[in-house]
Amino acid sequence: MARSNEEVEALLREYADLLLITGGDAFRARAYEKAARAIGGHPVDVARLDEKGLRAIPNVGRSIADKVLAFLTTGTVPAVEEARAAIPAGVRELTAIPALGPKKAMLLYEELRISSVDQLADAIEQHRLRDLKGFGPKSEENIAHGIGLLRAAGNRIPLDEAMEVADDIVAALSAVPGCRRCAYAGSLRRMRETVGDVDILVAAAESAPFMEAFTGLPFTAEVIAHGSKKTSIRTTKGLQVDLRVLPLDAWGAGMLYFTGSKAHNIRVRAIAVRHGLKLSEYGLFEAKSGKKIASRSEEDVYARLGMEWIPPTLREDRGEIKAALDGSLPALVRESDLRGDLHTHTDLTDGLEPLENMIAKAEGRGYAYYAVTDHAPKLYMQQMTEEKMLAQRKRLRELDRGRGHRDTRLLHGVELNIDADGEVDWPGEFLEDFDVCVASVHSQFGQDRDTMTRRLVRACENPHVNIIGHPTTRLIGKRPGVDADLDEVFAACARTGTALEINAHPDRLDLSDENILRAKSHGVVFALDSDAHSTRDLDHMRFGVGMAQRAWLTTDDVINTWSLTRLRRFLHTKRTGGGR
Repeated sequence: MARSNEEVEALLREYADLLLITGGDAFRARAYEKAARAIGGHPVDVARLDEKGLRAIPNVGRSIADKVLAFLTTGTVPAVEEARAAIPAGVRELTAIPALGPKKAMLLYEELRISSVDQLADAIEQHRLRDLKGFGPKSEENIAHGIGLLRAAGNRIPLDEAMEVADDIVAALSAVPGCRRCAYAGSLRRMRETVGDVDILVAAAESAPFMEAFTGLPFTAEVIAHGSKKTSIRTTKGLQVDLRVLPLDAWGAGMLYFTGSKAHNIRVRAIAVRHGLKLSEYGLFEAKSGKKIASRSEEDVYARLGMEWIPPTLREDRGEIKAALDGSLPALVRESDLRGDLHTHTDLTDGLEPLENMIAKAEGRGYAYYAVTDHAPKLYMQQMTEEKMLAQRKRLRELDRGRGHRDTRLLHGVELNIDADGEVDWPGEFLEDFDVCVASVHSQFGQDRDTMTRRLVRACENPHVNIIGHPTTRLIGKRPGVDADLDEVFAACARTGTALEINAHPDRLDLSDENILRAKSHGVVFALDSDAHSTRDLDHMRFGVGMAQRAWLTTDDVINTWSLTRLRRFLHTKRTGGGR
């Protein structure tokens, strides 16, 4: 079940947006945004906390704590309701468009009476925005692109939200008497970055108890269809979930049938036909006699068709069928292969928890090494200084020598800001003593293609930059990636021995699987990082692993699966001018 934290986080973020739309104090809105992040990342369910417990959360003062308690008690907050009532219908819908902020959304309503995405699209087509103060042809172009992103997303939801729902359902149905197997399938099992609907399969002799339990789940908002073999619901978040109950001896065929993409399944069925067989969700059958010859496990079905078992994340018809027939599928990187995390934050900058908490969680994950990479000073809101960074390094070294941290070696790093011209925050003399340097673009996302390409390439050429963080800067469904010649950037990374990050945060998943595949073709290596800002974020690695698997990566491709000795050698080689 989703925790109350997520609901409270959404409410506070909404209130911050409402304050900005109505021209409220920007600093007050920022305070609510900070509190929303802190509550969303808090490890304890806020429904269990009193006012004192809430105020112990960073950035949560008395006023915010009172609103949270009111919401948890009554389901509403008067101040939020008043702010909602003050805003015309449809204006908040506009703020969901990437590249359109709250103030501009309100201006569009006041000046042009635009209160829907469709009305805005029409206004852009008629060039009605470019005469407004603060707008222009480039603004129209950017907003039109944002509308395209919003419409493309449709009813799809982020991977982590779908996974949370699926995990809850699988846990609930697995507890129903008579359940022999239960798992999710479909695009979620393939780890697509967004999910349109969720497929759940149950193996059991009787379906009725599972259909009843399914429709009675507390987050069921609507029962779309109810049957003995398939039942569909819509959750309170608008996600459609389909449940199918199969006999146990059809489990493997069912999982295969409902996991692969359409293109993958067509190819597999074509192979079955060439063998004189027929494949369905119930098994692999001889076409003439109807005799079932394989069904209980996916491995059996694939083997009978002359193939290796194909990992779910590869089932997209991108060469995996041929590789399975040839016996040349790679040993994909797994979450258990990760020996460390090279991009994380603490409350010294914009993280939510202190250094000691983050280290303890990293140790709990069994990491051999763990890097702390708080922001450098040019991300001005973080107010970093050399003195603060050196004090953190001293504390980190003390902890690394301490008895309680001997199993996880601690690395001191930094996330640098890639300036508009490709420079980074600190000079080489200061950067020399960091164990690892991540460099990322955090501003001026709208630079033209040539400028952005030169900016990223120059960062790659900096001998102290080991990893390019969240390389395209995209936020899925919210902000498009920067316009750059990525092939030139990938070639620069390979030439200079700079790793590219696979940022595992589900809002980013940057690089995407398609870009990872392109980068790998250039000979690039990757750092699979959480970009964690809380202890809970460290568990996002599963999503980054999904992207890496979809791009066919192995442990040889991912530097934080390597031993600490090999990793240090890689990091040091670039600084000494050795390249890869």
